[in-house]
Amino acid sequence: MISYGQVGINTNSPQQTVHVAGQYDNVRVEGLNHANNDDNLGPGSSTRVFVNELGNLVLGTVLDQGPLIIDSGNYLEDQETPENVVNQVGHGSGYTAVASPIDWSQYVFTLETTAIVEVNYSVSWNIYDNTPSENKRIDDNRARVVHTGVYFMKIHPDDLGCNSPYCGQPESIQTCDPNDFTSNCYVVKDADGENINGGPWCILTSGQQNCNKEAGLVGLNGQYYANSSQNSGAYKDMRTAGADYVKLPPGQYLALFACKLEVESTQGYGSCKLWLGPGKDEVQIRLYYVN
Repeated sequence: MISYGQVGINTNSPQQTVHVAGQYDNVRVEGLNHANNDDNLGPGSSTRVFVNELGNLVLGTVLDQGPLIIDSGNYLEDQETPENVVNQVGHGSGYTAVASPIDWSQYVFTLETTAIVEVNYSVSWNIYDNTPSENKRIDDNRARVVHTGVYFMKIHPDDLGCNSPYCGQPESIQTCDPNDFTSNCYVVKDADGENINGGPWCILTSGQQNCNKEAGLVGLNGQYYANSSQNSGAYKDMRTAGADYVKLPPGQYLALFACKLEVESTQGYGSCKLWLGPGKDEVQIRLYYVN
């Protein structure tokens, strides 16, 4: 006689075909452990288990664990030019989209499906009063805040073969797909249609009141700066770091930087400027695909 029923382990009332009761590590599959399976990441790490097309439990590959698609030790152009300058603004004013990646086309990444994008960065900056000269260090001892963040541009495939003079300046490219996002290819909303991090933020300004570009910012961070001496005190090779996650829909993307040099009041002192990215700037981007 053949009978069908539910099997319980550590329980007399199984609720599924196979029901294993108990807390914590109550199921062991030796074929998935570190000694027997090369895909197991080993002690101190965790490895995701997947179900293959046959219904077997298998370990994910390294790619399944969250591929590191960008790992740059020098992401931005090393320069002090109008391309990467940030002018001081008063309290509450907008960010400046600034600093282009070196050979930006190599940093375009593609999401085949919706994914959680992890961003980690350490960005350099120099700060001066009016001109990039060592004897023009800011010395008024007023507290300023350097805000940094990363936003994304949606890239149209045609951009990768672009021959226009704007290819080295991603914020100026006009061939990206404007139908995907309303702010000329800058990503404002995440894959769920929500504004990223409660934004959007103004990233290009005309004066201090009018905003003509908006984007969602991730990895937002701020660092205070103050100096009281014209002849000493740090003014270059400063750094700000940030880390964050955002859920993005399929498409091609490029990560770009925005920065704000903020002071409570701009009155009574010269035109203070910050140059973003003149040193080594590290950027790492990792993907976690959403099933």
